[in-house]
Amino acid sequence: MIDNRNYIIAIAMSFVVLVFWHFMFNAPRIEEQRQEQLRQQEIAAQQPVPETGVGVPQPDAAAPPGQIPGQAPVPGGAVIDRAAALAASPRVIIETPEISGSLSLQGGRIDDVVLRQYRETVAPDSDNIVLLSPSGAPDPFYAEFGFVGAQGNELALPNADTLWTLVSGQTLTPGSPIVLEHTAGELTFRRTVSIDEEFLFTIEDSIANGSGEAVTLYPYGLVSRHGIPQIINFFILHEGLIGVLGEDHGLQEVDYDDLIEQPAMSFDTTGGWLGITDKYWATTLIPDQQRSNKARFASGSIGPVNTFQADYLGEGITVPAGGQAAITNRLFAGAKEVSVIDSYETALGIDRFELLIDWGWFYFITKPLFFLIDYCFRLLGNFGVAILVVTVLIKLAFFPLANRSYKSMAGMKKVQPEMMKIRDRYKDDKVKQQQAMMELYKREKINPLSGCLPILLQIPVFFALYKVLFVTIEMRHAPFIGWIKDLSAPDPTSLFNLFGLIPWDPPSFLLIGVWPLAMGISMFMQMRLNPPPPDPTQAMIFNWMPLLFTFLLASFPAGLVIYWTWNNLLSMAQQYYIMRRQGVDVDLWGNTIAVFKGGSKPDEKT
Repeated sequence: MIDNRNYIIAIAMSFVVLVFWHFMFNAPRIEEQRQEQLRQQEIAAQQPVPETGVGVPQPDAAAPPGQIPGQAPVPGGAVIDRAAALAASPRVIIETPEISGSLSLQGGRIDDVVLRQYRETVAPDSDNIVLLSPSGAPDPFYAEFGFVGAQGNELALPNADTLWTLVSGQTLTPGSPIVLEHTAGELTFRRTVSIDEEFLFTIEDSIANGSGEAVTLYPYGLVSRHGIPQIINFFILHEGLIGVLGEDHGLQEVDYDDLIEQPAMSFDTTGGWLGITDKYWATTLIPDQQRSNKARFASGSIGPVNTFQADYLGEGITVPAGGQAAITNRLFAGAKEVSVIDSYETALGIDRFELLIDWGWFYFITKPLFFLIDYCFRLLGNFGVAILVVTVLIKLAFFPLANRSYKSMAGMKKVQPEMMKIRDRYKDDKVKQQQAMMELYKREKINPLSGCLPILLQIPVFFALYKVLFVTIEMRHAPFIGWIKDLSAPDPTSLFNLFGLIPWDPPSFLLIGVWPLAMGISMFMQMRLNPPPPDPTQAMIFNWMPLLFTFLLASFPAGLVIYWTWNNLLSMAQQYYIMRRQGVDVDLWGNTIAVFKGGSKPDEKT
């Protein structure tokens, strides 16, 4: 029957897409990345070497600057624990509702940021997320701002070894900035560092020139990371170096591996932003949006350990003799919360800062879908319930199209006797058979392909929801009800240990939880609204598809499986209602029994 064949084709297309997606891209090499990270840490600890910078992009030859300072020497020459690395230099405490940490007076680096509202696991006593760490600690990751002079200029400028003097403030908090000062010859550098309630640092540098000659300095900012972090390495998510670098270059996403192969990538830009991003966190430089810069992504090494740096070199600032000059830059270091990122873009005029969150190619579906789910969450207080409500809203939005599709399917069922007569009449003449079929469709106003639409319409929404669950931090560790403590993670239960009754942890491919099972059963029942197809191959596909989907979706986020299950139930109710209104007999029980009796309904056997 054509309606069954269309339904099978639609489901098969969905299955092919999902299988390709899963096995080509959703098999991340997490263990490989973890082993590489451990290897680099072990090598660094066993073979301490002095650190080197990774250079700097060069501006016009008319005013070539020196190089941006790179990494500072490792304290003691070897990797030490984080607490010891922090204690190796005097510090100013950072304390906000979102961040705890410190700023190093040596080099003026922002190299200690811990996210107070986010933890490693769903356990309430697990460790907080450590975003930035100082040089010398495991996995150094830090930001630095400063100035370089023109090549050949022997000015003694502050660098990573410079010990700044704290002249105002004791603790960096929202509304209570700190002021640092350093004198280098005839130049006095005064730095005011402030922080807001979320994750934004503002660095205001002023330079007083006490000499009798004007001095030109080039401001820089850098974010540096040592070693390749443990990443998901998944096709739909970018983790690595990132930036929006003007109209000419737009969004740039550079993987760690690509930067090792091409150690430097330079971009001339005005404004924009650049930095290093993880799945949920990021550290990005935000230079003055009105000034031109030479931005760069670069890689280097500390012995066998790779280092990665996003930096920019601003246009020269001339400090007149006996005068002053100033510049303001910013640093984002924190969680990629949608509302926070969007507010910074709007308030500060940061070019496309929203793209720090990897919304993907279907941005026009993914972000509105997130806002809809987030709005429902704020009303209902639970992201899982919000997903259920949004599923209903999506079904309502597509109801007219789905209604026409199901009506056409119902029409196909009503003309099944005539279709069987045409097949029998022209069984030896396929051309005439098709012509007669087309005349029947035209006379009855039936579209034989419309049965695919209800399934195909789910695919873009499915992938958009997958993206929302996968990349937005708001979904991270968001509970539903019962055992679902994290909608962005797979259902943790498994049929193969009787959902926890047997004290055994099944391998990952056997983690078939309650919700994947519910999805498979709902899919099986939805298919039973149609009689089993007479063709044995089609019948086999029809019968095995729910089981294959059950195993496939078991490793997907629980929120996505909940959506799919709920969508199946709504689709089944909608299709049943429409078919009954069209006068079509729906023998759900008989069709189900037929699956276990060779594919034919009891009253169809001869």
